[in-house]
Order: sequence, then C-alpha cells, then structure tokens
Amino acid sequence: MRKLKNKIRVREGDPVFNDVLVTRFVNDMMMHGNKSRSFKIFYEALDVVEAKLKDEESSALEIWKKAVQNITPAVEVKSRRIGGATFQVPMEIRADRKISVGNKWIIQAARKRGGKNMVEKLSAEIIAAYKEEGNAFKKKEDTHRMAEANKAFSHFRF
Repeated sequence: MRKLKNKIRVREGDPVFNDVLVTRFVNDMMMHGNKSRSFKIFYEALDVVEAKLKDEESSALEIWKKAVQNITPAVEVKSRRIGGATFQVPMEIRADRKISVGNKWIIQAARKRGGKNMVEKLSAEIIAAYKEEGNAFKKKEDTHRMAEANKAFSHFRF
C-alpha cells in the first residue's frame, strides 16, 4: 500500500458528563462553528426531558442514549447499477456510521419539528424516540422496511 490509513482521532468527552457520544452528537448538531451554543441547547434539552419524564427512574442522559439507540439503523440500502438497471442493495452499516446516521436523523427530525426553539424541538424528539415514535424512528422503520423488501438483491453486494 502506498497510501497510509488515516489516523482515527480520539475525541474528548463533554464537559458535564465526560461522554464521547455526547460530544459526537453536539458536533453533528453544531452550525457555523457555534459549539458552545450547541452544548447549551443539548444540556437544556436534557433538562426539559428530565422535567417531562420525572416518573422514569433513569437519568436524562440514559433516556437520551436509549432514544439514540432506538433510532440507529442496522441496515441501509445503497444503489448499485448492474447491466443497465439500478438495484437497491441492502447492506449492513459499520458501527461508527450507525452512530452518525442515528445522530443526524434525530437532529434533522428535531429541526423539522414545529416549536418555539431548538431546545423544545430537540427535547420533544428525544422523548418521541425514547418512546419509539416520531419522525426519526419512522425513518429507521422505513429504511429497514426498504432493506427487507429488497432482500432479493442482497447477492449484488460489493
């Protein structure tokens, strides 16, 4: 091999929970380099989640982790052109891509959701994903359904 593999950078944990997944989520949510604003939105959303789900025995961070786990996909479909026809080929997703796809889905669903500000929208989407409902969970279900429908083309994997 002539070209070296890229070194995987070790991410630091966030300032409050010292969790790498939180840092990754905040980095995905960040716009225009406003990382402190993203952290503030995330922590306030967790406070709202904890206030709304106070009868749950788990903490807000555990609720968020369960919500992200509920919407992370296991398979996705990729287009593959074979003999002039394009097939949707189901493929398993790498572990790090699962996390990033799940984060992006929950953030996109929160941005599209109606509400006053991002804190309310994100907290509502986290609660919906925790209860296995909402747009992000629907997107995961649709992706899995598409992969199941195109299972016949799985021999075209590359």
